[in-house]
Amino acid sequence: MNAQSKTIVIAGGARTPIGHISRSLSAIPPEDLLVDALTQTLSRAKLAKEAVDGVIAGWVGQAFTAPNIARVAALRAGLPEKTQAVTVQNNCVSSIESVAAACRFILAGDGELYLAGGVEVMSRLPYSIDGSRAAKALRSLDTVKAKWAELPSLPDVKVTDAMEAGLTDPVKHVNMAGTAEICAQMYGIGRAEQDEYARESFRRSLEGWKSGFYASHVVPVVRDGRTVLEKDEYPHLREDLVEKPQMFAKAPVLFDNSAYSLKDFYRDFGGFIEGKSWQEGAKGTVTLFNSCGRSDGAAVVVVTTAEKAKALGLEVLAEIKGWAFVGNNPAHMGVAPALAAPVALKRAGADFAALDQIELHEPFAATVLSIFKVGREKFGHDWAAKNASGALNPNGGSIAVGHPLGATGARLVLNLVHALKRNPKGRLGMLAACAGGGMGGAMVVERKA
Repeated sequence: MNAQSKTIVIAGGARTPIGHISRSLSAIPPEDLLVDALTQTLSRAKLAKEAVDGVIAGWVGQAFTAPNIARVAALRAGLPEKTQAVTVQNNCVSSIESVAAACRFILAGDGELYLAGGVEVMSRLPYSIDGSRAAKALRSLDTVKAKWAELPSLPDVKVTDAMEAGLTDPVKHVNMAGTAEICAQMYGIGRAEQDEYARESFRRSLEGWKSGFYASHVVPVVRDGRTVLEKDEYPHLREDLVEKPQMFAKAPVLFDNSAYSLKDFYRDFGGFIEGKSWQEGAKGTVTLFNSCGRSDGAAVVVVTTAEKAKALGLEVLAEIKGWAFVGNNPAHMGVAPALAAPVALKRAGADFAALDQIELHEPFAATVLSIFKVGREKFGHDWAAKNASGALNPNGGSIAVGHPLGATGARLVLNLVHALKRNPKGRLGMLAACAGGGMGGAMVVERKA
C-alpha cells in the first residue's frame, strides 16, 4: 500500500440551484444534473479534464437508469475513460462521505485530484414493485404488464413508494419527521421556537441571494438556450413566510390532528422519548413549514493536495483538517451532528469555541434546536451562541434552501468555504449533518491567509 501524508484542500466547486419537488428541475434526470455540476466545476476552476483522477458521487435514490451514477456522469461530462468513479450511499451525509472518500483515496495514494459531491432528484424517486421473480406475476416484464391491475392485491408482491420507504427507518420503523417530533418532545422544543428558527432560515437564505453570496458558486441550469432555474426555488416561492410570520401558525401539525393525535404518537413511539411520558395537554410541534423541503439538485467540489492545487494554479479555498462519522439511535438521528462534531474537532486539533463559521444541515427546526441543547449539555458546545452571532448558517440552511439528499453535504461544503472567504476574520469552519438510520457526519476545514 502506498499510504501518504498529504495536505488536502478544497480547490473549487459549483452547484446547481436547488429545485423544489415536482417543479422546475423535476424533468431532468439526476445523471444530467450531476453532469451540470461537474462541467461547471471544471469550468469555474479552469481545470483540465485530464487532471481529474476520479469522481465520487453521493446518491441516495440509486436506480438502474444510471448504475454507478458517478461513472455515467463522468463519461457524459467528457472526462477521460481511465477516470476512477465511485457512487456512495450514506443517506443525508452521502456527499460528506464522498468528500471524505476522496481524502482517503488521496492518502492511500490512489490519485491526487478528485471531483466529489452528490446529486438527488427526489421528484423522480420511483414507485417500485417489490417481490421475488419466482412469483408468477413477476416472472417477466410482459407478465407484470399483463397483471398490472392485480399486483397491489397479491400477497407476494408489494407496490412501494420509494420516497416514503426511504424516509422511514426500517429498524425503528419511524419516519424522519417522526424522529423530529421525538426529539422535540424529549428535549422540550416548542413549536413557536421551531417556527421562529425556520423563519430566520428563510430570511437568511433570501438575504444570501440578495447580497450576491450564492453567485460565488451557484450556476443556473440551462437547457436548449433557456434558463430552467437560476436561483434556489423554495425560498423564493416562500418569501411570504418572512414577511408574514403569522403564516407559520397556520401550518397543520403532522402528528397532532383529528386523524392521528399526539397521544397516538406517544402510544406508537413513546418508547423512544426518553425521560418523558404522555401528559394531557402536550402539543405536537413539527409542521411542513419548520421542516426542510424535498428537493432536486447537484453539487461538486474539487478535492486535491495543496501541492497539486499549486501546480495547477487552482484557488485553495480551505484545507480539510479532519472529519468524523458517528452513529446513534435511529429514532434520535437528528441530534447525531452534536455527537460527530467533538470527534471531528478532536481529530482536527480544533476547539468548538474557535470556529468562525458553521454550516449545519437543517432537516427540521426541532432537531437543530435539539442539537443546541445536546451539544451544550454533553460537550459544552454553544451552538446557540454561534447561531445568535450569525456564525452558524449565515446564508440560510436546508429548511429554506431545500434538501436534495445526496447533494446536501457538498452544498454545506460550498456554503462553508465561501462564508469563510467572505468573512475577513474567517479561518476555522465546520460543517455537520445528520442522516436517516442514525448517522452524523462532521468535517472541519481551515482557510489559510
